[in-house]
Amino acid sequence: MCAAAIDAGAAGVRVESAAHVKAVRASISAPIIGIVKRAYAGFEPYITPTLADVRDVLAAGVEIVAFDATRRPRPDGSTTEAIVAAIWGGGALAMADCALGEDGRRARDNGANILATTLCGYTERTRGAQLPSYELVRELATFGAFTICEGGIATPEEGRAALAAGADAIVVGAAITGSLPECKPERIVAERARTFVAALGASGAGSARI
Repeated sequence: MCAAAIDAGAAGVRVESAAHVKAVRASISAPIIGIVKRAYAGFEPYITPTLADVRDVLAAGVEIVAFDATRRPRPDGSTTEAIVAAIWGGGALAMADCALGEDGRRARDNGANILATTLCGYTERTRGAQLPSYELVRELATFGAFTICEGGIATPEEGRAALAAGADAIVVGAAITGSLPECKPERIVAERARTFVAALGASGAGSARI
């Protein structure tokens, strides 16, 4: 399915777990945003929340590692600065999954290359937020980093609106990979991805990516 999305024009893919990253890496040469979703009892962060998780993703072979960039305590006590340094040390770019503008500002101050709206709506302070969060896109775009709108993009029109708000790229999840048939799901993935790519290109965004 990842290969189908890339063939349809997607610039890269976001993949969960080291095992899946390894499998995708064997099929595509396009950039991979790698994450680990792992729950730790007593802690809220679950997107690449520890340094050990960062190392697992890096070892699988990615260009970008995304991580929870909120202020919430991490299971291993690591800081945003330490997470970013570990990602850089592994030769990858650091993508900060943010819930608030303050998350993005702090992550950028600590060296994050990419700021994303991924966690808006999924933390206590942002629960119930309307998605996609164009307001957060606009705020993150002021910090001088590559800005990604992720979360709640269900239509090409919403993708265009995210770019208009200041996003450099968008991540589309369920609108492309959700509710797939068991037989040849890659065909549907390709069709949906192609629809987004065509719509973003028609918007005049030029280098817009999904």
